[in-house]
Amino acid sequence: MRAVPAPKVWVTGLTVGAIAAVTALAVQAEKGPHPTAAKARPSASAAGASPAPTKSAAPAVVPDSSGTGRRVVYSLGKKRVWLVDASDASRRTFAVWPGTVSPDPGSYAVSSRSMATTGSDGVQIENIIYFAAKSGISIAFSNAVDGSSPPPAGDKQTGGIRMRAADGAALWKFGEAGTSVVVVK
Repeated sequence: MRAVPAPKVWVTGLTVGAIAAVTALAVQAEKGPHPTAAKARPSASAAGASPAPTKSAAPAVVPDSSGTGRRVVYSLGKKRVWLVDASDASRRTFAVWPGTVSPDPGSYAVSSRSMATTGSDGVQIENIIYFAAKSGISIAFSNAVDGSSPPPAGDKQTGGIRMRAADGAALWKFGEAGTSVVVVK
């Protein structure tokens, strides 16, 4: 009659074998290339979409001609937004993707807000903050739910000023109804 090894021997043998296999794989992986972490960028929602806005190394200075007090500042030329507190200090700044219809330079106020809807380009958007209208087109800040940048609009008129999701959430928190929005060149 053959002796059957005790279950402890089997478990120990399997454990030792598994540890040896993992160790061999770890040694092999150590010799291979190592990935580097990169910041995630929004994907394009359509081929040929505009590139993602880039963050500059130094914080952008709030434009001089943007007034005083608590406000949202939008620079048409720099394609950038600043959230400015009551002491005129910039609390956050970020690049944006403007639509094809831009507001005229001047002072506005947040007129209404909407948590989520579908943009005129068919993309699900959130954190929508309306502040102007031009040629019958509503102009609002928003971010795509999927984080994508808007595709080129072609001949379509769009008034959405898109941003990354984290920036959209910050603007939503800052830009309550009645908040001043100053548009500069």
